[in-house]
Amino acid sequence: MHASQGRSAGLGLALASAFAFGGSGVAAKPLIEAGLDPLHVVWLRVAGASLVMLPVAWRHRDLLRRKPALLVGFGLLAVAGVQAFYFASISRIPVGVALLIEYLAPALVLGWVRFVQRRPVTRAAALGVVLAVGGLACVVQVWSGLTFDLFGLLLALAAACCQVGYFVLSDQGSDEAEPADPLGVIAYGLLIGALVLTVVARPWGMDWALLGGSADMDGSAVPAWLLLGWIVLIATVLAYVTGVISVRRLSPQVAGVVACLEAVIATVLAWVLLGEHLDAPQIIGGAVVLMGAFIAQSSTPKAPVAVPVAGSVAGSVGGGGDAGDVGETGDGRDARAARDARGADGSGRDTELSAGQSAP
Repeated sequence: MHASQGRSAGLGLALASAFAFGGSGVAAKPLIEAGLDPLHVVWLRVAGASLVMLPVAWRHRDLLRRKPALLVGFGLLAVAGVQAFYFASISRIPVGVALLIEYLAPALVLGWVRFVQRRPVTRAAALGVVLAVGGLACVVQVWSGLTFDLFGLLLALAAACCQVGYFVLSDQGSDEAEPADPLGVIAYGLLIGALVLTVVARPWGMDWALLGGSADMDGSAVPAWLLLGWIVLIATVLAYVTGVISVRRLSPQVAGVVACLEAVIATVLAWVLLGEHLDAPQIIGGAVVLMGAFIAQSSTPKAPVAVPVAGSVAGSVGGGGDAGDVGETGDGRDARAARDARGADGSGRDTELSAGQSAP
């Protein structure tokens, strides 16, 4: 009885996380179109969320000594890198397309495993890669000479690569006896990401007056501060936290399936709220991308080492995360909380943290 209730609660939290992550791009794009630089929107998101998570960071301050490499990797890749490239991409291409490209990350992880680590991959995993790439070809409509902005597509691909970079972090101070708490990793990842983005985005040059105005959402005026509040509190803090908690109650496989709903939710929200319509081949291609990503994720071979430091994020990103010894206490993918229920070695623990981040 209690187990059934726990799974039901976990499923509800995972769905809430996917919805929250999926709504980040829909809220950010009107702010960007209103005049805010994509990097400034990312900085506002990460800096705001890091302030909210400060009490958690203080509680887990021992992580600075125990897991510095993991914290830096999470901050640079899963937070700053994924979200900066994702927000930059949605300023040029539809939200749904950008997020679907990010879901190439599990397939790219297999490329790392096969050609860099020189470990064999299963036929099912190879099939997942083929499906993901073929589906993406339908999404971007390669037969029409690419109907979307090429630079925007490359930015989305860079976001996927940042997720891969985080997925393959391993063997940096792994400690099975004292696993890093995923909430602590998220809190410090946001803090480190905010510091990095402060240098890159230079927010002192931002037009702060825009936050007191309104942004256009498919013909409707929405207060800019309301959209920013959604991005910080719902699409970042709530999304990460519910993702981490949900994977403690669900299996990595279930968390990974739910994580894939993030792209579906983002596409539907962009269709309804922003008027970004996809045609039939793109919808079919998107479904194939998600199917291939899930197959690739669930078929990744196990690594010969017992405990990697970080697994994956789903994301997220959007960003937006996760991993190894971190995942022992929580979630997974950049799955991706989703995300990142996509561990580099395919083990249950790697994918745990990923489900809570993933995404943008």
